[in-house]
Amino acid sequence: MLKLALTFLIIGIVLAVLGFGGIGGAFIGIAKILFFIALALFVIFLVLGLMAGKKVKDAID
Repeated sequence: MLKLALTFLIIGIVLAVLGFGGIGGAFIGIAKILFFIALALFVIFLVLGLMAGKKVKDAID
């Protein structure tokens, strides 16, 4: 998902440089949304992984 966000960001910057500011801004907006979705998923999976690790450790002991 971060690769897709980076792709949208690069396309948006290129479009803005070429003078297509409106559509370039839209691409950058999509890149921001994808970045924050990826960040939220990372935090969720990090918490779930830590909780699962504690359960496994408790089961072993």
